[in-house]
Amino acid sequence: MKKAVILTGSKQYLVTEGDVLDVEKLQDTKTVDFEPLLIIDDEKVSIGTPIVSGAKVSAEIVAQDKLGEKVTSIRYKAKKRVHTVHGHRQHLTTIKISKIASK
Repeated sequence: MKKAVILTGSKQYLVTEGDVLDVEKLQDTKTVDFEPLLIIDDEKVSIGTPIVSGAKVSAEIVAQDKLGEKVTSIRYKAKKRVHTVHGHRQHLTTIKISKIASK
């Protein structure tokens, strides 16, 4: 079974073929290709410096723009009448890993 580590949205994900995951918002296309940082193929391991040359991970976009869970930040100072509440929901893209191609 092939596994790969990809980098998108300044986060790293360990993926296999068929995985479905939410990543930070990507451009509006049908498919996207990632350059892997690491590929594990049974007992053979290819480590990139920083990427594995000649390899790529293909993914298809399942859902383009959806919102993640709400994150709330609170600023509070005791006895000073200072309190503010801010909320944020990150825009996400759902992708499905279709193929991991090594060199």
